[in-house]
Amino acid sequence: MDAYTDDEQLSGFHVMIEDNLAVPFETAVLGLQVTVTAIDFLPGSGIVAICRHGRHKQAIGILDLPLPDPPPAGAEWIHAFRRWAG
Repeated sequence: MDAYTDDEQLSGFHVMIEDNLAVPFETAVLGLQVTVTAIDFLPGSGIVAICRHGRHKQAIGILDLPLPDPPPAGAEWIHAFRRWAG
């Protein structure tokens, strides 16, 4: 895909992460076990993981999301995005 501007590149990373990251998966956020159920793009927040804990739902920036060990399939796209954003 052609992506010349930062916005186009960000959009490209969103598509690749959303299409390739195996969800749902479990991880720990602030000591709580959560289930990552989806990947989304929120204006002002960027690429986020939609996390659920019980009946609560929270969007967490994909770069702030701790990955489990071993990471889910497709996590290499998060690593690539982290390198691009760095």
